Amino acid sequence: MTSKRYRALVGALLTATMLGAGAAVYAQPGSPMWDSSQLPETKGTVKQYTLTPRGDVDGLLLNDGTEIKLPPHLSTQIVYAVRPGDAVSIRGLKARALPLVDAASVTNVATGTTVVDNGPPRGPGRAITETTITGKIAVVLHGKRGEVNGAALENGTMLRLPAPEAERLQALLQQGQSVAARGVSLVTPLGTVVEVRAIGSSVEQLTELAVPPLRGGPKGEPKRKGPGAKGPG
Repeated sequence: MTSKRYRALVGALLTATMLGAGAAVYAQPGSPMWDSSQLPETKGTVKQYTLTPRGDVDGLLLNDGTEIKLPPHLSTQIVYAVRPGDAVSIRGLKARALPLVDAASVTNVATGTTVVDNGPPRGPGRAITETTITGKIAVVLHGKRGEVNGAALENGTMLRLPAPEAERLQALLQQGQSVAARGVSLVTPLGTVVEVRAIGSSVEQLTELAVPPLRGGPKGEPKRKGPGAKGPG
């Protein structure tokens, strides 16, 4: 082998080795760019999960009424790491005027397991129906910016509705208020959530919400229940 060919071969091997090493570095899971431990800490005990209209967990309710907001794609991870009754430590931004925390991480105090945002896994299995439920509001629910977007009933059922409609009907969405709501109900292993389409003080006095009509034909549309059906619990 000539010295020229030898040098070319060595150069090619070195280049391939460097590229391979670089690819291996970039293929390794990286550490989070932001250090959530520098954010304010909130401690408490989990009362229940909060659910989106799709049935994904989007946060936690603590026993003292504090809402912890999480991305819905952390649904699977959070239910494996944290359960009602567990003591938790949350790092995240606290709202000024509400007991509301936009969480960057949630740690189970007993096990040390921490949930952070590492990508969107699938949510749990879910069964969909359309129904009308009644109950008393235990806690008013909020979005990340503090806007009211639903309520948790005393039986654990979550009511979710668009923030503008929640603002329009804020007189109904008050703690201790008895309400009736009609909408798409999702029953999951984690709880029940209703995407509200009409709400009122009673089944006979429902106000329709300004929301798009239900999509899907005879095969795709939700199964309906009678107007007197009660929520779970």
